Amino acid sequence: QVQLLESGGGLVQPGGSLRLSCAASGRAFTGNTMAWFRRPPGKDREFVAAVKRSSGIPSYRNSLKGRFIVSRDYAKNTLSLQMNSLEHENTDVCYCATTSKLLITKSLAGDQGYEFWGQGTQVTVSS
Repeated sequence: QVQLLESGGGLVQPGGSLRLSCAASGRAFTGNTMAWFRRPPGKDREFVAAVKRSSGIPSYRNSLKGRFIVSRDYAKNTLSLQMNSLEHENTDVCYCATTSKLLITKSLAGDQGYEFWGQGTQVTVSS
C-alpha cells in the first residue's frame, strides 16, 4: 500500500532552519491530503500543517504560522516543510501522514483522519 518516507531531520542550532521532505509511493496512493505532525518528548502527537490536493491551500497550527511553510510537489508526490527560526521547543519527531479522504478543513488537524504514516524523522534544536 502507501509508503511514506520522511527525510531532512537532524541537528540544528537555535534560530536555524531545516527543510523536511516526505516522499509518498504506492500504486493505490491518491494523496488527497498530506500532513505533518510532530511529537515533542513526553507529549502527544500534534498537528503541524497540511495541504489538500483539492484546494492546494496550506493549513497550519496557529502557533507555527509565519515560521513554517508547507508545500506539495504533486508530480513527485512529495510534501515539504520549511522550518525557520527553530527553537529548543521544536525538538521533536516529525511524522508525515496522508489520507485519501476528502477531509473538511476542521478535520485536518485530527490524526485519526489519516490512515498512512511514516516512521518519522528526528529534529533536534540545540546549541
